[in-house]
Amino acid sequence: MKLFITYSLLFLSTVVFAQKTMTPEDYISAYKDDAIKEMYLHKVPACITLAQGMLESGNGNSLLCRSANNHFGIKCHKEWSGETFTMNDDEDNECFRKYDNVLDSYSDHSMFLFSRSRYAELFQLTINDYKGWCYGLKKAGYATDPKYPERLIELIERYKLQELNTIESTPKQSFPSNDIIKSEMTIRAVYRFNRIRFVIAKDNDSFYKIAHDFNLELDQLLEYKDMKKTDKLQYGQKIYIEKKRRKALEPYHVVQ
Repeated sequence: MKLFITYSLLFLSTVVFAQKTMTPEDYISAYKDDAIKEMYLHKVPACITLAQGMLESGNGNSLLCRSANNHFGIKCHKEWSGETFTMNDDEDNECFRKYDNVLDSYSDHSMFLFSRSRYAELFQLTINDYKGWCYGLKKAGYATDPKYPERLIELIERYKLQELNTIESTPKQSFPSNDIIKSEMTIRAVYRFNRIRFVIAKDNDSFYKIAHDFNLELDQLLEYKDMKKTDKLQYGQKIYIEKKRRKALEPYHVVQ
């Protein structure tokens, strides 16, 4: 028994030692490219994504970050179908999203902002208006901390994260096909998150149009989203084009 306990303690010590505490500089170096990528794909300023990641995850050292790859404190909400992680926060035993990797967390953060109408005004701001974004996030209810905007701005200006926001001077990057899929005749951008493909509703869109574009029956599309024909489709809404399941699915094609 003593030998077993000794080996157990040694194993736990090794795990703790392996999880080196990250400094703000470590975090920026590790994830700034992911933040820039999200700026290209979803128009969320890189400095905002990075500063929120630093603040919400404690520079990558929080329990939620290390246990669930959740860098932005995003809770489950009713639309989440992936894995979960339970911990105490504002209330006991709250449900948080759990990701396979850090990039999934960054992608979901962008889509979380883009797909909710209360953040729509933020995307009308210029990419360099980081102060507007910081105060807008607080106004829209992203955080309850009354000093949230000031904390973000302090991080951005201390580490000069605003310099990451100049898309024109940022080196071009080729992004993996599993992040955004387009063909020569594409009429919609198709995204993949948590191994499930989805599209984002456009202006004057309809469930029928989306079903037609992907050669799906209307009832089939509505079933993927757990919606009814009478439900209203909103701009920026995430619409799944395949079932919410984790095993491999049949390939799809875009109808011209």
